[in-house]
This record gives sequence, C-alpha cells and structure tokens, in this order.
Amino acid sequence: MNDSDFLEAVDLAGNFELRQAVERLRAGLFDPLSVRLLTVGEARLSRIFEQGAEALDKNMPAYLCICGPYGQGKSHSLTYIRQEALRQGFVTSHINLDPRETPFHDFQQVYRALVAHIRFPDMETSLVNRLESWANPPDYYGRPEGNEGLEDRFPDILSDEIPHLFKCVLTALARDTVPLSRRERQLKKHAAFHPDEFPYLLARALKGEAVPVHSLRPAFRYRKVFFYKDASLRCRGWEPYLGMLFGLGRLFQKMGFKGWVALFDEAESIAQIRVDSRKKSYQILHRIFAPETPVAGFYPVFAFTDDFFLQVQHEDYDRIKMVKGTETPYFEKNYADLWRDMDIYRLRELSSKEWIDLSVKLMVVHAKAYGWEPSERETCEEMMLRLSETRDQEARMKLKALVDQLDMVQQRQILGEPDVQE
Repeated sequence: MNDSDFLEAVDLAGNFELRQAVERLRAGLFDPLSVRLLTVGEARLSRIFEQGAEALDKNMPAYLCICGPYGQGKSHSLTYIRQEALRQGFVTSHINLDPRETPFHDFQQVYRALVAHIRFPDMETSLVNRLESWANPPDYYGRPEGNEGLEDRFPDILSDEIPHLFKCVLTALARDTVPLSRRERQLKKHAAFHPDEFPYLLARALKGEAVPVHSLRPAFRYRKVFFYKDASLRCRGWEPYLGMLFGLGRLFQKMGFKGWVALFDEAESIAQIRVDSRKKSYQILHRIFAPETPVAGFYPVFAFTDDFFLQVQHEDYDRIKMVKGTETPYFEKNYADLWRDMDIYRLRELSSKEWIDLSVKLMVVHAKAYGWEPSERETCEEMMLRLSETRDQEARMKLKALVDQLDMVQQRQILGEPDVQE
C-alpha cells in the first residue's frame, strides 16, 4: 500500500475501528484493519500468493508454506492473504490447528472447522444457504445461462473427489421435499416423513457432524436422491474428508468463485504430538502437497515454525513395525527427502528503513485514533530509540513497545511537557 492509499484508508476508517486496531496492538495482537494498514512487504507476499493462484487456474496443485519464528508475523501474513483472497474472489477459511481441539491427524475435526469458518467474498452467508440459492436460482429475466434445472443435474456436476455420502447430501440440499397429502402422511409406509427435520439433518451432515444413517435415508428418499443406495453412506478414515475439501474447491469454481483458500495457523503443532499421530498427519500433508490426481480450486496455506521441519528431519524413517508377521516401515514415506525442495516463504526481520516507515504509519494511525497531533521528527526519534532497546524481541512485542511509546508522548503533550525530555 503506497502512502496515498494508506492515508486514504486511514481517513475512511472509523474512529472506533482505529482505536480497536491500536488497542489490539497494545495487547500484542492484531486485527484485520491493522493488517491492512501496517503490513510491510505485501508486494512480495502478494506475488507468492498469485503464483499459487495461477497454478490453480491451470489445474495444478497449489499450496503455500509460510515459515518463521514465534511472533515474527505468521498470523499477520495469513490474515493479509485471507483479505487478498477475498478481494480476488476466493472463498476462504481460517483456522488454528490446536492439538487439543483441532488436531490435524483427526481430519474430520479439521474439515468441520474449515466448513464452520467459510467466508464468501460477496456476502455473509452459510455454506448451506449459498448452495441452496445457487442450485435453485430465482426465475427472473437475465437468469444465468446454464442454471435452469440445476437441482436436477446436480449429481452430474459434482467432481469424483466428493465421497458418496456428501454427493447425496449436496443433491438433497438442492432439491425440495416431495409433498404428501394429509391422507398419505397417515399411512404407515410414510412414518419416517418428517420434512421439518430434513434441512437440519442435511446441514449437520454437510458440516461433518455425526448423523445416524437411518435418519438420513428418509431425507434422501423424500428428496428423490435415489442413488443413495449405490454405496455406503459412512465415511471411514481421513480420506473422505480430504476428498470433500478438494471437491468443494472445484464446486466453488463452478459457482463462479476462483476457488477455496484454506489457511492453517499454528501448523507446527502437527509435530508436537505423539509419533503415531504425526505419522498420520504427515501422510495427509503429503497428499495435500502432492495429490494423486490434479486438484483445481483448493488452495491450502500453512504457517509453520522451523521446529516443524526440524522434527520432520529427525524422524526415524528406518523404524519398522510388525504387521501379521511381516516387517513394514512405520512411516509410509521418507518425508524429509520428499519435502526437501518444498517452496517455503520465509519471513525475515524488517530492515531499519522498513521499521521507520512502519513507525511513521503507526504514528498516523495512533494520532487519528486518539485525536492528537504529534511532532513527527521528535516522536520518530523516540520511537527509534525504543526500537533499539527492543532489538532482540519478536516483532509483535516491538509493535507493542511502539504503541506504549506513542501513549507516553501523547500523555506528555496533554500535560504540557516537552515532547523530548533531556
């Protein structure tokens, strides 16, 4: 963001938004506005993201790995990418990989978290509502060509990656329930006809929640999804949920979006759990980095620390286990070798000039948020002195220190003291 765009964005922002951004920086946190106003090196980050988006358009696998120490700006970078992806027309999801709540090896939980945090670029709506409105567009002049009768041909446009259960669920969501007369509802053969429950059950199933199969069958039957009998309606293991992520990415493209950007913060937690869980997580990660078939529409972005890659390097890939009396490698592959040439975007420490530019922008935001007029030269000198005192601290703590320094300068101005004390 150049200087004129920055000043315009500050002028357009509300006082409450600016204060909220500064308050979160004071607490060592960040919010979307501070990310938009205070990101440094965004051109390089945008260029890397664009390369993945171009690969996605060519039906090639795309991913982005951001690596840096704690507090260096990984979460900040993910938020910037999320904003950029929404601006470009991607659907996004942003989650933290908490080993207790959302462990990566339990991929059903990961899928549930991603679907729960889906955000569309044009409006705030749920995935279920968006799919229903797309599959059943209103009948008006200028209706998008090719959408007529979409609910009837829904199974044909769903990609092969989507598991059988989810194909049935998506098709059922796109169709209306068969109407029954009062007399028909009293018949024993229609005892399972509970149309008010069907949308709730289907929405839960799409979100990856456990729904009894016997409860879903009536929903499929009364919404004319008769192919539900062709295969099992159970999802076992992690493969169906990863396949559904790939399939939804393609589906979003067919809906007119550029794809689905899934952002995984704190991905180093994958290496902080026991070895049997790490083994499964590595297997899932490798399928994402190098899918067996071309994947279009799904763009994962991971934020790691170097600890993750060190753990991958130090795994005992010669370890074996006994399976029915046969020695079998414990790890499916040697991931240290496979990921040796992986493209990684490494965060770097800001240069002195970049810290000066960032400090000036922060001073402008702080002054606009709290309604004061700092003396730019003297205030910048104090901020640079404060930065020199915190040179060994992580970036977010430096920002916190700069906000504290601006608070002190403002207080001295209110009390009528000189800006710079001897």
